[in-house]
Amino acid sequence: MTVLEDRIEIDMADENTKPLDEWFERLERLPVPEGYKVEIVGGNIFMTPQRDIHWETIREILWALEDHFGRRSARVFSDVRVDFPGHLNGFCPDVAKFREGATKDEEGRWRYKDIEFVGEVISKGTAPNDYGPKKTAYAVAEIPVYLIADPYKRRCTVYTEPKDGDYRSELRVAYGSTVDMTTTALGLTFKTDHFPHD
Repeated sequence: MTVLEDRIEIDMADENTKPLDEWFERLERLPVPEGYKVEIVGGNIFMTPQRDIHWETIREILWALEDHFGRRSARVFSDVRVDFPGHLNGFCPDVAKFREGATKDEEGRWRYKDIEFVGEVISKGTAPNDYGPKKTAYAVAEIPVYLIADPYKRRCTVYTEPKDGDYRSELRVAYGSTVDMTTTALGLTFKTDHFPHD
């Protein structure tokens, strides 16, 4: 286990045969500090502290989705485990919108194949995950729309058109502008005027 400035990373490379379920069960027994988000990305466990900027941005994205799709009818989650393609990828997206009619699998988990949108808010220590292996996993999973909100760069990046393990389209929008996703599966726009930043 390695303790870094703003995250804890545990390398699970020697445990390739361990299923994600077993690792998450172990994590539930650990004294994970309150306010930390836990994910497994490419066989490594990341515990990331959730800052107020992080939650306020998530809330803005949630509100935009709920305003457009309806609070009762939209199936939108935050920090719920979903297993993605690739080596030991158990992510807890900051925001995930599932298609209408999505149901859990036989193990009681949501399926990545039912996700229409993922939004991730950058944390300093895990930004390389969001721009790197998680972006790749989302593209391989063919998530139609992947949005990264980056309070350090003060911009949103929207990735669409997943094909062959990558996104073919990328749109960058500075905070304070409107993110136009009307041509995507979401068919909406939302303003970033109130997105907090460092």
